[in-house]
Amino acid sequence: MGSTILYDYWRSSASYRLRIALNLAGIEYTSVPVDLVKGEHKSPEHLARNPQGFVPVLEIDGLRLTQSLAILDYLDETRNLGLLPKDLGQRAKARALAHSLAVDVHPVCNLQVAKHATTLSSGAPDMPKAWMQHFIRPGLQAFETLLKGFSQAPYCTGDAPSLADICLMPQLYNARRWEADFSDLPRICAVEAACTAHPAFATACPEQPG
Repeated sequence: MGSTILYDYWRSSASYRLRIALNLAGIEYTSVPVDLVKGEHKSPEHLARNPQGFVPVLEIDGLRLTQSLAILDYLDETRNLGLLPKDLGQRAKARALAHSLAVDVHPVCNLQVAKHATTLSSGAPDMPKAWMQHFIRPGLQAFETLLKGFSQAPYCTGDAPSLADICLMPQLYNARRWEADFSDLPRICAVEAACTAHPAFATACPEQPG
């Protein structure tokens, strides 16, 4: 089938998710950086991989896949990662937990949205941080409340890393980067400690580009 290639950017939340999942699956891959700050995601070369101009793009099993949540589903289903409960009701709730961050918070806190908000505010110097804090903190508060429906043992939904954990950790990285405090959210802090100690998460950390 050929080698696995991940086109990503080290600080991209969606790319961070995939690095975690690939590590959990024990899949060796080649990382090809696409520098978002330099605009490489809008190059003809990258647009040929993904017409949306987003990262990540994963080449695996003879396929070229886009959209991190769709790729996570593919890896879960083909590598039996167990990212979601088998019970259909709990499965829906666990997916909703993950999507509360990946679908509702992350899209408004990505680089191009923050840049556009800064432009609309005539370049106000405090706009990026204020924008991020406005969305990240309430999103994490809601996530904390949703976690009450699961047993953190020690991960979001049980005793093994799940889709929710994979979506949470990149958001916590962003929270710290933009000084959105979550120290008063004990369930999230406990999950973060468990994930931080897991090698699949530790080696995917954005502070280890390349």
